[in-house]
Amino acid sequence: MKIETFVTGIIGTNTYVAYNETTKEAVLVDPAACTKKLMHFIEEEGLSMKAVLLTHGHFDHIMGIDGFRKVYDVPVYVGEKEAGLITDAHWNQSDIYTKGYTFSEAVYVQDGKILRLAGYDFQVYFTPGHTPGGVCYYVASEGILFSGDTLFHHSVGRTDFEGGSMSDLVRGIEDKLLPLPDETKVLPGHMDATTIGEEKKYNPFLRRHV
Repeated sequence: MKIETFVTGIIGTNTYVAYNETTKEAVLVDPAACTKKLMHFIEEEGLSMKAVLLTHGHFDHIMGIDGFRKVYDVPVYVGEKEAGLITDAHWNQSDIYTKGYTFSEAVYVQDGKILRLAGYDFQVYFTPGHTPGGVCYYVASEGILFSGDTLFHHSVGRTDFEGGSMSDLVRGIEDKLLPLPDETKVLPGHMDATTIGEEKKYNPFLRRHV
């Protein structure tokens, strides 16, 4: 799997294109905006887009969906408990920063669901806390975790928004993410990539796992 990162949207969200070099099939993760640079890359690489994966429904992870799907009419997956947030412009905060945005055509997925896309298995890990229905996507064969705003480099997602819970967030990280191999590469929704091993040792929000 090759992964290209684009920092998009007004809050600098990491939008990822993950693709299979052999088949050229690809998925898009958390499109905060549908930028010319992003679309040009997909076209230049000759990628066949198969899906959009959303880690959660906050505005800064979803507002590029419509523009993208005008060109690539693919399914959009999100955790099943994000239905209220992604369809409510006030709750997803888009009405604070923009004229408001909602998306009502998502395919809702359950914890443990495996999405077979682009030749890879993306396993859904339900990790609420930043939002009520946030998820991460783990690709075991590649040692990759798309963590959204659940787990950051030496930090975790904020939980002071409506529906947030620090106890839920930390519990989900410790129960589901930290047991992954230390070398697992963590690709978060903002800021720099990290690894599970790094976060076990140095993340101040988590108990020490050394």
